[in-house]
Amino acid sequence: MEQRTFFRDHRPYDSPERLEDLTGPAGGVVDVPHAVLWAPGGPARDLDDAAVRRMVYVAVIAEGTRADQAALLNRDLLVEDWPRLMIPRRARELWEARFPELTSTEPAAPAGAHR
Repeated sequence: MEQRTFFRDHRPYDSPERLEDLTGPAGGVVDVPHAVLWAPGGPARDLDDAAVRRMVYVAVIAEGTRADQAALLNRDLLVEDWPRLMIPRRARELWEARFPELTSTEPAAPAGAHR
């Protein structure tokens, strides 16, 4: 059987030393560098739109440096959004191993749903 090596299994991911280092804005419009988010529409992204914010957070976690993460991610919003972020498995494992508090969060129930 042929052994295959996948980039996803060796790709490096960065993460901050502490979640408290994530002092990015809690809302408003931010400019996301093209090296972090390769998407049409220019660099401006509205963090007040939850879907846009999650897209930005996924990109910053998967593509950003510690400096990008500190500047663009907000600790409280990250903890709140964490269960809904569709990030690469290895990046999720890295962040959850470093920050166990991320694993204790669960998605909010949809409006009208009961737990």
